[in-house]
Amino acid sequence: MVMHLVFGIGHIKLNVRNVAAMVHDSTEILGLRVTKQAAGETWLSSNGRKAELVLLESDENSCHTIGLEALTAEAVAEAASRVDGTGCRVLSREPSLACCDAGVTFATPEGLRFEVHTPARDDMYNPRYPTNGIKPRRLDHINLITPDPVATRRQLAEICGMQLTERMVNEALSWMHGGNRQHHILGLVKGPVGLHHYSFEFSHFSDYCRLGDILDGFDRQVLWGPGRHRPGDNTYAYYLDASGSIVECSGAMHTVADDAHFVPNVITNLERPGNVRQMNVWGSPAPQEWREHHFPFARID
Repeated sequence: MVMHLVFGIGHIKLNVRNVAAMVHDSTEILGLRVTKQAAGETWLSSNGRKAELVLLESDENSCHTIGLEALTAEAVAEAASRVDGTGCRVLSREPSLACCDAGVTFATPEGLRFEVHTPARDDMYNPRYPTNGIKPRRLDHINLITPDPVATRRQLAEICGMQLTERMVNEALSWMHGGNRQHHILGLVKGPVGLHHYSFEFSHFSDYCRLGDILDGFDRQVLWGPGRHRPGDNTYAYYLDASGSIVECSGAMHTVADDAHFVPNVITNLERPGNVRQMNVWGSPAPQEWREHHFPFARID
C-alpha cells in the first residue's frame, strides 16, 4: 500500500536581492497578495493561505527551500524519523513559518533543501481580494534541478512517500506525485543543483491572454506557451520573474486514480524534432532559454 506522507506543495522560499521588484511582479502580474511583511521576509499567497511564496531579502537571487505539505503533525514526525537513514541530514525540527504547526527541514547530499510541514493557516472562506494581476488558484508544483535524479527520487520516496509518475528514459526529466495525486508536485531536471521553475494553477484559459497583455504592458513577454504538456496534460505558459526565475502558469493536471496498480510511464522518444509533441501536444518546441534555464540553489552550510 502506498503511504504518501506529503500531500502537495506547501510553499517556496526564494532569496532575492530586490524584494520590492519581486513583490511588484508577484502582485501586478501574477496577482498574489502580500499577507505578511517583516524584517527581511515577505509572504505572498494566491488564496486564503498565509504563505505560498516567501521572499527572503538577500545579497543573491537563489532558491532557499522547497516546502512540502503534510496533512498532520504525525506525518511530519514520521518524515523526520526517516531522514537519517537516507543519507540526508536534518537542519531543523521546527517549522520555519509561524503559520505552520510542525515542520522538519532537511538537506540532501546533492545540495537541495526541503521542509516537510503541516498546512499553512487557511482562511478558506475569504479567498478573494482585489488585484491587478491574474490571480491563480494555488501554488501547484515546482521543478527542481538535481545532478542525480535517481538519488533524489529515492530520498523523496523514502522520506516523504512520494512516487514516480513518469520519466524520460535518460533521466533528463522525471515527475513525482504526492497524496493529492496530481500528475506531479515535483519535477526533477538533471543538471547542476538548482530551480527550474515554480508554478501556480490558472483557473481559465483566457487567463493566458491576460498574462500576455499584462507582460506586454511591462515591456516583457511570454517565454514559452500557451501550450499543453503531454506529461500531466496541463495547459501552460512561462515567463521570467524579476529575480530571474521561471514562473509557470498551469492548468489543472491529470490525477493518478489508482496508486496500487499504477505503472510509471517511460518516455523513450528523445530525438528532436520528432519528440517535440512529447512535451507540447500542440507542437511548438521548447525554446533554448527554457531548456537550459538554471536558477541557483542557495548554499547549505
